[in-house]
Amino acid sequence: MRVECERLYLYPISDDEMRCLIDKEADTEMKQAYTEMLEGCLLEPDNRIWYAVWNMELKKSQGTIVGDFCFKGLGNDGVVEIGYGLKEKYRHQGYMTEAVKVITEWALSQDNVRIVEAETDVDNIASQQVLMRAGFVKKGKIGEEGPRFVYGGKGNER
Repeated sequence: MRVECERLYLYPISDDEMRCLIDKEADTEMKQAYTEMLEGCLLEPDNRIWYAVWNMELKKSQGTIVGDFCFKGLGNDGVVEIGYGLKEKYRHQGYMTEAVKVITEWALSQDNVRIVEAETDVDNIASQQVLMRAGFVKKGKIGEEGPRFVYGGKGNER
């Protein structure tokens, strides 16, 4: 499976690739997050796309991964949350906004998805701007990590 946008290919990585990612990750918090994602993939293999790490690969440079994102599982209520990160040298080039827009629309095109949400750290203004440029709006409440946003596109009656 692969989703395309203007400059990127977006695709879930395999369980083995996730294990390698976990082994190489130095940040304890990210290592734990990746481990939980892999556990979701293993527990729900038919729904692994909602737990897997997805690579963001440059179309013009095969094998160049600029960042990654994930869906944090899919709730029975049709709500899915996204999380994402971009390698520092690829920031401020619009890659994340491009990816978030496309993957959000893709998720909403799936039968079992009603709403896409995201949460950012209070001080992560860049991430909040990405979400707003991609069509998300502040939801009005604070989650575990900080302000919550919901996609403001079609089909998202709140």
